[in-house]
Amino acid sequence: MASALTEKLTRLVKEMRGQARITESNVQDMLREVRMALLEADVALPVVRDFIARVKEKALGQEVLGSLKPGQTLVSIVNRELAATMGEGIADINLAAQPPAVILMAGLQGAGKTTTTAKLAKHLIEKRKKKVLTVSGDVYRPAAIEQLKTVTAQAGAEWFPSSADQKPLDIARAAIDYAKRHYFDVLLVDTAGRLAIDEALMNEIKELHAVLNPVETLFVVDAMQGQDAINTARAFKEALPLTGIVLTKLDGDSRGGAALSVRQVTGAPIKFAGVSEKIDGLEVFDAERHAGRILGMGDIVALVEQVSAGVDMEAAQKLAAKVKSGDGFDLNDFLSQLQQMKQMGGLSSLMDKLPAQFTAKAGQVDMDKAEKDIRRKEGIIQSMTPLERRKPELIKATRKKRIAAGSGVHVQEVNRLLNEFDQMQGMMKKMKGGGLMKMMKRMGGMKGLGGGGMPKLPF
Repeated sequence: MASALTEKLTRLVKEMRGQARITESNVQDMLREVRMALLEADVALPVVRDFIARVKEKALGQEVLGSLKPGQTLVSIVNRELAATMGEGIADINLAAQPPAVILMAGLQGAGKTTTTAKLAKHLIEKRKKKVLTVSGDVYRPAAIEQLKTVTAQAGAEWFPSSADQKPLDIARAAIDYAKRHYFDVLLVDTAGRLAIDEALMNEIKELHAVLNPVETLFVVDAMQGQDAINTARAFKEALPLTGIVLTKLDGDSRGGAALSVRQVTGAPIKFAGVSEKIDGLEVFDAERHAGRILGMGDIVALVEQVSAGVDMEAAQKLAAKVKSGDGFDLNDFLSQLQQMKQMGGLSSLMDKLPAQFTAKAGQVDMDKAEKDIRRKEGIIQSMTPLERRKPELIKATRKKRIAAGSGVHVQEVNRLLNEFDQMQGMMKKMKGGGLMKMMKRMGGMKGLGGGGMPKLPF
C-alpha cells in the first residue's frame, strides 16, 4: 500500500522525531521533502499546496516551538493534517431510508465496481445484518452481468437477473419492484463503466440516479490511477451528487496519491477501501488509521480486527484446553495453525499493518516465498495418513519418502517440517501449567500492542 510514499515519509518521521530544536530553516527543509514525496506519489498539486500550507502554519506556531519534544510534535501535526486531507475519522454508510435502501455504484471500467459491489454486499450482510439484492445495469458487457452473478453468490447475497437486450432504466425499475415485493433491506446497483469519461456514460448514470433516488451514490476509484483519478473524480462530481468514495486496489503497487486527492476534489468522504482481491477484502475507511499507515506508524487496531475475524476462537480454545490437560500437540493441530494464518489474509497482509520499526527486519524477508512455504507445509501434512498426523514419531525413512512423493517435495523438506513441529511441540509442553503466562510476562513489551483486548494468536 503506497509503498514509495510510506517509505519516504517513514524516513522523514524518523528524522523529524530526532530534532531537538525546530527552526524555520529545518521546517522548510522538511516540508520540501514532504512536498516531493507527495508529488512523486501522484497527489494533485492543489492538494499538496494546501497540505503544505497548513502544516507550515502550525509547525511554526507555539505548539511546536514551545514543546519539550518539538520533533515529535511536528510528526503529530503531519499525521493530523494527513488525516484531515482524507477526511475526519469514519464516515458511515447511510441506510436510513424506506427499504430497500438503494446504493448506486459509479466509476470507470476497470476500477473494480463489480467486485466492490459484491464486497459491499458481504459487508452489509455480516456487519449490518441486512438482506441484500444486487443488480447489474451494464448491458454493454454481458460478461460483467455474469461476473456480478458469480461474486454475489460468493458474498451470500441474492442476484437480480438482467440481460444485454434490456435498457438500464427498465432493469432498475424491475429490480426496485422485486426488492420491495421480497422485503430486501438494500439494493446495490452496479452501473456501466467506460474506458474514459464520455457524454453517453454521464447521461445514462444521471437518468439512473433520477429513477433510483439512491440514499448513497458511491464513486469507485482505482488507487493506482494517480493523477487520472482526479480528473475522473471531478467529472463524476459534476454529473452526480456523490455521497461517498470507495478506493480500490490499495494493496497494489500504487503510489497512494488518489487517497489524498479524491476526498478534496469531490468533497465526498472516503467510506471504504479495497485491501485485497478476496470477497471480504473491504475495510471501512478510517482517515486517522490510514494516515498512520502512510507515515509508517502501522495500524494495530486493524491488525487486531483482522486477527479476531480470522481466528476460529472455538478451535483456539480447544487447542488451549488440550495443551493444558497434557494431551500432545500433534500435526493436525499444526496444520490447523497454518490454515488459520491463511484465513487471516496471509503474512503480507498482517505485516502491512505493523509499525515500520517492527517491519524493518521483516522487510528483508521475501513474503511471497514465506507464504509459498506455508502452502508447501500444508501439502506435506495433508500427504500423511491420519495415524501419522496423530503419532508423528511413526514417520521414519520409508514413510518420509512416500510423504515427499505425495506432496511433490524432497525428503529434506519433510525433515525440516518435522523439526519445526518438534520445536513447536516443545514450546507447547512448556506452556502447560501456567508456562504460557510466564512466557508472556517475559515478553513484557508486547502489552503495548493490544492491551487486555489483544486476542490470543493461534501461532
